[in-house]
Amino acid sequence: MEINSTFNVSLPPAEAWAVLMDIERIAPCMPGAEITEVIDEKTYKGRISVRLGPVALTFEGIAKFEEIDEASHHVWLSARGADPKGRGGAEAKVSFALDADGDDTRVNIHTDLQLSGSVAQYGRGAGMISDLASQLIGQFANNLDAQLTAKGGDPAPVSDESTDATNAASVERTAAAPISGISLGLRVLWIAIKRLFGGS
Repeated sequence: MEINSTFNVSLPPAEAWAVLMDIERIAPCMPGAEITEVIDEKTYKGRISVRLGPVALTFEGIAKFEEIDEASHHVWLSARGADPKGRGGAEAKVSFALDADGDDTRVNIHTDLQLSGSVAQYGRGAGMISDLASQLIGQFANNLDAQLTAKGGDPAPVSDESTDATNAASVERTAAAPISGISLGLRVLWIAIKRLFGGS
């Protein structure tokens, strides 16, 4: 299953590249995601929790940067994970590339996703999984933008440390919380209904 996603970062490409390559900093921006171990500068263990309909899934696994082209701002990585309850697993090959978009940066993501075990039954609803991925990327982009706004786009603390800490903590709590099976599910369902009836 191939999934294409895109989002914008309110920074020029060189600055956006530095932020997006700081995995420990941006991981909390992905809903339901958590880094559990840093093996080396290119390899990370973690988990991500998602909900598809009534089913809550957690994948625990490893992600590794396979190739990093800093000159062209292009990255290729692989990831694999399994559900601890034995319901199957997932493997993905992901690439993302940065392009200038005015004063901002457009991030283009291509994912080749393979599901296995009982989890693979959701592959029959490829459109729903694609829509879920789009929603996750949208939430990630919003959380990242909130983090950059709170920190002024700079990893160093701003002068008002108490305000900065409060904002950053708020972003992290929002990002690390499990993905909402209600609000996110309703949005995905609505997209699927519009597609079924030929809506845009």
